Parts: sequence; C-alpha cells; structure tokens
Amino acid sequence: MGVFLGVLGPVEAWDGAGEVISLKGPRHREVLARLVAARGRVVPVDLLAADLWEDPPEGAVGSIRTFVGALRRALEPDRPPRTPPALIVTVGTGYALRADPDAVDAWRFAGAVESDEPPARLLPVLDTALALWRGPAYADFPEAPWALPERSRLTEMRLRAVERRAEALLTLGRAAEAVPDLDAHAHAHPWREEAWRLLALALYRTGRQADALSVLRAARTALAEQLGLDPGPGLRELESDILRQEDRLARPDAAARVWASATAAHDRAAPDARLRLEATVGLMRGLAVTGGGGLLAAREHRAAAIEAAEEMGDPDLAARVIGAYDVPANWTRADDPAQDSRVVAAAERTLARLPAGTPPGARARLLATIALESRGTASPRARAAAEEAERIARSLDDPALLAFALNGVYMQTFARTGLSGERDAVGAEIVALSERHDLPTYEVLGHLIRLQSACAVADLPRADAHAARLDLLAARHDRPLTAVFTTWYRALRLAEDDTVPFAAKEAAYVAAGTALETAGMPGLTQGLLPLALLCLRLRHGRAPGPDDDAYGPYVPWTRPVLLLAEGRPAQAAEALRGAPDPPHDLLAEALWTLLAHAAVSLEDRSAQRRARAALLPAAAELAGAASGLLTLGPVSGVLTNLANSLGT
Repeated sequence: MGVFLGVLGPVEAWDGAGEVISLKGPRHREVLARLVAARGRVVPVDLLAADLWEDPPEGAVGSIRTFVGALRRALEPDRPPRTPPALIVTVGTGYALRADPDAVDAWRFAGAVESDEPPARLLPVLDTALALWRGPAYADFPEAPWALPERSRLTEMRLRAVERRAEALLTLGRAAEAVPDLDAHAHAHPWREEAWRLLALALYRTGRQADALSVLRAARTALAEQLGLDPGPGLRELESDILRQEDRLARPDAAARVWASATAAHDRAAPDARLRLEATVGLMRGLAVTGGGGLLAAREHRAAAIEAAEEMGDPDLAARVIGAYDVPANWTRADDPAQDSRVVAAAERTLARLPAGTPPGARARLLATIALESRGTASPRARAAAEEAERIARSLDDPALLAFALNGVYMQTFARTGLSGERDAVGAEIVALSERHDLPTYEVLGHLIRLQSACAVADLPRADAHAARLDLLAARHDRPLTAVFTTWYRALRLAEDDTVPFAAKEAAYVAAGTALETAGMPGLTQGLLPLALLCLRLRHGRAPGPDDDAYGPYVPWTRPVLLLAEGRPAQAAEALRGAPDPPHDLLAEALWTLLAHAAVSLEDRSAQRRARAALLPAAAELAGAASGLLTLGPVSGVLTNLANSLGT
C-alpha cells in the first residue's frame, strides 16, 4: 500500500486510499519531519537527539528508537514480521528515509519547480505542485533550528514557482490570466524585483500601459523604503522600453498593425460579397483554435456566414462556406446544440441543391460537417454521412479532406460503450496523415483521441506519451486549448496515483477547473468540475457534494446518487426511474456507472439490467476514462456488483 508524506503544512501521512495515518505524538512527527528534511541522507541518532532536545535527556537514543519503531509500524502496517523496513531504514548508527521522490510533497514540489518542461507542459505541472501546499512548510516546528534551512529553501522555491507560472502564461500569450496572482504576489513580497517586472509586463501586454508604469513606480518606492535600494537593471530597462513602446515587449501590437494593413488591402482588392464571405470563414478557422473569446466569436460569425451564403441562392457558394470550416473537434457534447442543428440543416439543404458535376470534394466536406455537428446523437444519418465522406476522401488525393472526414468518423464512434479501440485506430490514422502532410492542428486532434483511448484501457504510460506530444505541439503551433485537455488529463493521472493524498487530488481538479473558465467551450465546461469531484469522492468512498444545479447537463444521472447520500431513498428511486439513457459521448460509461451504483443501492432490478446491458461492451475499460478527464474505476467491478445484485 502506498504512503504519501506531507510537510508542506502540518506534518502528516496518508495511506493509498488517502486516509490520514496516525503518527502518535509530536516527537514521532518531528523524527519523521527531520528525516524528510534530510532528503534521503542518513541522520545519525546522536544528531537526531540534539535536534529534538536542547539538552538531550538520559535515554534519548532509546526514545528515538522507540519513535522510529512506532513510525515503521504506522507507515508499513503490512510488513511481515522480521523483514527489514523499506521506508525508514537503519544505516550505521543513524536512519534515512527511502521514499520515492513523488511520495513526499516537498520532494515532489521541488522536482516540479526545477522542471525544464516547455511552458505549455510546465503550467499544469506547477499548478499541481502549488496545490500541494497546505500551510507553511514544517508548520508544527516553526522554531526548530533544524527546520529553518528547509523552511527557507522551500519558501523561496514556492515564490519562484509563482513567478515561473507567470512566465509560462506570458509565453503562452495569456497575460491577463497572470495579472491577479502576480499583483498579490508582488505586494506580499515587495523585495522581489522579478515579481514587479512580470506584473508590469503582464499589464503592458493586456493594454494597460499606465498601470504598468504605476507598478514600476510602486516597485521603486517599496525597494527604497524597505531596503534602501534603487531598482535593478531589469526593472529600469523595462520602464524605459515601456516608455518607448518597444515592439519586442508586445509583439501582438506589432502584429495588429500588419493585420490592419492586410485586411484593409483585402477590402480594397476584393469588394465582392462572395469573396468576403469565403475569406471570413478562413478567418474563423484560425480564430477558433485560439480558444476563449476567439472560439465563441468564430461560432457566432460562422453561423452568420452560412445564413448569408444561403440567402444569396448559390449552392456552390453555400457549400464552400459551410465546408471550409474544417476546425478539428474532439469533445462530444455540443457547445450550442441549436446552432449545430441549424448548420446540419443548412448542409443537408445545400447537398440537395448542388448541381450535377459538383466536385466530389465539396460533397465530402458537407457530409463531414453533418457527421461532426451531429455529435452525441447516434443518428444513423450522421453515421452514413461520415462513412460516405470517408469513402469520397479516400478516393481523392487530398490529405486535409481525409483528415476532416476522419474527424467525422471519430465523432460517430459512440453508438455504444466500449469503442475506445475503434477510436484509437481513427486517431492513429489522423496522426500518421498529419505527420506526413504537415497538418499540425489535426495532429493535435489525433494525439488527443489516442490519449483518451489509452486512458480508457488504463494504459497510462501510453497516455503520458501522447500528453507530452500534445504539449510540444501546443507550444510549437500556439494551440492554447490543448493545455485544457492535458491539464485535466494530469488531474486524472494524479487521481489514479495511490501515493497522492486525497486533498491533493481534489486540488488538482479544482486547478484544472480554472483552466476551463476561459476555454470558450460550454459543452465541455458546464457541470464538468462538480462531476469530476463527485467521481473522485465516490471512487475513494467519500460522501459526495451537495445536490444542486452545479452539475448542469449531468443532473439526471447524478441526482439519484446524491439523493441516496442525503438519506432520501424514495426520491432517489423516483429520480432513477426518470433518468434517460446517457448521451452517446465520451462520458457515457461514467454516467451509466452512476446509474448502476444507484440501481444496486436501491435494488432496482430493471435499472440494474439496463445498466448492465449498456456497460457490458466496456467490460475491459475504466468507466469515464475515455474522456481523458475523470474516472470511476474499472467497469468490470461495476458489472460484478450488478451481477451479484441480480444473482446472475
């Protein structure tokens, strides 16, 4: 059973289930903390005695041996008698802690802060590391001389982690997100010139030049009043560059000037409305992959462009406008179901109106659009459209069209549960196609599909490799939305790590939820964090959160479980009877598992049979892990519970 040790706050230990291990008295905790502070080095017994007592009493060494024996029994309760301990080992006349680096919060944190990962991958690493802190390091021993060096070292690393996180956000073009934490950080630690520099730069990059200069003036005052120092060269240079409005400080502004010039030239050279409509769709494709407001704007303008194209009565133009929006899609719940239905209807109308002799590629793009925008419906028409689009694309020498068609095929691989292998094959082909023909945005899609498929079958090392590749592609091609998915994957990864305490797992999900706030994907965002936390708590045998509207679209499948937890079985039974089949999407296995839990608890045989039939094809998978975001554990265990309850 794994053990996780914590010194970033009060000294504590947790078992593999996240339950607190009793460490007895303060001296026991201090011995353990002292060994953690040694970072694997041997601490002689005499030195331990001197650290624990100002004037070691007679018998101090014997007392320490008693403390160590009790700690060994608490931390390795399943160790067979007369076998050597594996965690606190005896070396000569002293003791050493032989824990895995990831099994001690301070060691895990130090490794994260020293990581040389690229910004897109470093950001979630730092978020997870900072979430490990529960208070001041070695909080039980604020005056202990042996703890002071480690407290100072870890505190400095924590400050550096905050600054490295801000650097990563600035590098990724997310300056506005960096401002709140930097503002608090700089004012709490006014002697840190790097904090002031990053805050001023972040403000400048969000268009707040006056605020940036005000921050630099505040830094000058704070340094003079508290330390009697003038600002260093970094702050002085930044102030000078801001006053001169150096382009290198805010490359987006320089790019904006080029953009304005180019769009003006396009307006002059291409006044025709048809050309402008097609150009607008091209702009929307680029805007959509930026996430946040860009994705929302892209959807809005896309709908307007399709409506305008249909009004012109030219089916060829409508086909080009509808089919040109080949933005890769992975999430299977629609962000705007009403708009998606309108796009599908427009594509169907346009298909029916295309004249004879229309190039087959135009038909394929419309069919792929129908398949993509019919996500989560398990519509036979959408499946047929995906198959026809794929057939046409394979007959043409057009790699981008084939990638688009395969995206439609992927979106129609949710007719039942347990199809992660089929999706993985689609993802593998998209990756191979993208690598051969330099289609980076589709390469991101392919690796994301493969990451999710690997999670579904609990192949986490393979999922790790895809996550690493996704972070590299995101940094290289400026795809910020990718980090949303890899951040959530790493929260799932942490949740599956038995050495991590439950509180750290919850904190990782909460941090991942923050990444969703500006993602511009309501179909993904609504209710996801509460659902993930519910799954985490159920997995660890803990009481779920409250039954409220926070679960958004997942209420029909969470409500029976939540009502049961509140001790309201009659209402839970009624909610279970009224729960529809879950949508055909990436969370189908998780939602069916929630229904199965409620059905077993309520002894509802009809609901049990219904859940069992739905989950049987996914017997070899982890419930919910096909999403790459959350999991409720092996489906096989759920099926066993259902079989036992049904007596089959």
